[in-house]
Amino acid sequence: MPPPARSDVTLLLAEVERGDPRAAEALLPLVYDELRALAERRLAREPAGATLQATALVHEAWLRLAGDEGEAIDWNSRGHFFGAAAQAMRRILVERARARATAKRGGGAARVTWAEDAWAAPLPDEDLLALDEALARLQARDERKARVVLLRHFAGLSVEESAAALGVSPATVKSDWAFARAWLHRELERG
Repeated sequence: MPPPARSDVTLLLAEVERGDPRAAEALLPLVYDELRALAERRLAREPAGATLQATALVHEAWLRLAGDEGEAIDWNSRGHFFGAAAQAMRRILVERARARATAKRGGGAARVTWAEDAWAAPLPDEDLLALDEALARLQARDERKARVVLLRHFAGLSVEESAAALGVSPATVKSDWAFARAWLHRELERG
């Protein structure tokens, strides 16, 4: 089955933003396959033996994206929606890592040393927590560069997909990605 037209998803997002509960019900089947692919890409980088499945991650992320009935949703584009989905998945994975670290190691975080190729490798819980903290500091410094990390690292999007989601050029994404990787590497080395 071909993916839904971008305009269909964008129109439904606008209806969801206006509070139409039927639009949220119609939106999930249209974006489910893309959300599942996003979750599978993300979980492929998790350590072996992880118990969270892509379907469970998608469902948990959807519950967070749909929000409480009283909560206003403000998705201004398809890219913004998938960025929010990546953020929700990141939070879920970080919360699970924190819970495991607390249970296994008394909650203490170890110093992390990152190799250049660590961006594609599975992250142990401690490394994921350290990355999350460093990413929060990057977000305070430069929101767009932090969003590039979310989309590239946590959502597994390509440069072109990230550029489309952010509404910037692929060259900008490449530049932001290079800066963010170097900046995060330095932050993680500092411990």
